[in-house]
Amino acid sequence: MSGVLMVQGTDVFIVGGGPAGLAAALATRKKGFTVTVADGGKPPVDKPCGEGLLPDALAALHDLHVRLRPGEGYPFSRVRFLDKNHKVDARFPLADGIGIPRVVLHQRMVEQADAAGITLLWNTPVTGLAEDGIIAGGHRIEARWIVGADGTRSRVRRWSGLEAPLQYDFRFAYRRHYAVEPWSDAVEIYWGETAQAYVTPIGKREVCAVVISRHPYTHLETLFEDYPELRDRLESEEQTVRERGTITPMHRLKRIWRANVALVGDASGGVDAITGDGLCLSFRQAVALANALEVGDLRLYQEEHRRLARRPALMGQFMLLLDRRPGLRRRLMRALARNPEIFARLLAVHVGEASSAQTVRTGARLGWELMWA
Repeated sequence: MSGVLMVQGTDVFIVGGGPAGLAAALATRKKGFTVTVADGGKPPVDKPCGEGLLPDALAALHDLHVRLRPGEGYPFSRVRFLDKNHKVDARFPLADGIGIPRVVLHQRMVEQADAAGITLLWNTPVTGLAEDGIIAGGHRIEARWIVGADGTRSRVRRWSGLEAPLQYDFRFAYRRHYAVEPWSDAVEIYWGETAQAYVTPIGKREVCAVVISRHPYTHLETLFEDYPELRDRLESEEQTVRERGTITPMHRLKRIWRANVALVGDASGGVDAITGDGLCLSFRQAVALANALEVGDLRLYQEEHRRLARRPALMGQFMLLLDRRPGLRRRLMRALARNPEIFARLLAVHVGEASSAQTVRTGARLGWELMWA
């Protein structure tokens, strides 16, 4: 390794300083490990997303001791589904969620990581794994554990031989911010024939609008014809940030660890963005990883990772099925409009506030209603 200098080592080295990487850093630091995070960029790190934290994600963030400042974000208490003929919404059973710009969330996580004594190496690209650590910024750094939190196209996953997803599906997403006062306390999901849009309040004078489709050039205007009220609210308003696009994948890996390397966040698999589960899943994975590292057994992380992914994966598959089957989606909307309490039960299941028995009963009731819709 000519030209590569050896520097002081660390217990846990995390590749990727986004929310998943910072969550893993905070969770492992709480266990007493020395932790280093490296990222090729600099904070705050942005990413096109819906920018809403559902109640379970907000609770997981609090467990990591990350606190938002008073007045940041915008609370929402409901989720609303809309199609051309029906509208149905339901409140969260126990607590509200919050819409928060991604850059604000990231900055608060960076601040907590810094306060916790985590070493943060920004503008420091990681270029490979070493026999006893990692190569970052032209230095070889010893590390007992290495965590890949470097996103869907994870290089750590490739370097460690954990590539080959068992399942891979993807769609295209575009995000905009509008300078407009939120018109409701709900996250609204608009269902079109070839796309969905979800609108999240993120401030007293700002909303986030994301459109998702299997077609790469579908933008928000595609849904304006079907939803003139949405067009009237947004079309003439100022966009406060430049539109950004990304690919939102849904993929699953057979293994998410090998030797002393583990994956977290999108590097370890992902769910379609419309579920709103991505950040919560990353935060919960971070805690599971820290628990496994504490006892030195990554097999425990593999088992918990699979358990945590089960419900979001099922919900993601269900949402993608509705995207592909417009006839089924129309029947579902008719059934939910006729029996809105079912939607409330589904929402409780989605945010993890329903027991296994309640989940089974809700699924059975929904199936019955679909037969008659």
